Amino acid sequence: MALRKGEMEYKLVIIVRDDLKMSGGKLAAQVAHAAVTCALEAKARKAKWFAEWYKEGQRKVVLRARDLEELRALKERAARARLPNAMISDAGLTELPPNTTTCLGIGPAPDTDLDPITGSLPLA
Repeated sequence: MALRKGEMEYKLVIIVRDDLKMSGGKLAAQVAHAAVTCALEAKARKAKWFAEWYKEGQRKVVLRARDLEELRALKERAARARLPNAMISDAGLTELPPNTTTCLGIGPAPDTDLDPITGSLPLA
């Protein structure tokens, strides 16, 4: 399938736990941790994907998972698909207990690889 001008083929998806009810600042920090960690992993393991994603404008999509159980299931699917991924846990210095898993980053990767795993999740 040919892309039309302006369409993007790669993205990085960050899935946040909806059950934690993090403040906006905490959520932004955790999403940033996931994005940086995944980008570095992709640059090391999937250099072509990273380069294409970067060239396209570094598209990021933030989605919601019900809870830690759903996040773990998504991580397992991403790992089986050999997609760059990173589970993020909070240090516990502010509003969450130490080592609380907050979000999962997957990608950057082709949309066609990500959508079967994350396409049914709601936007955050």
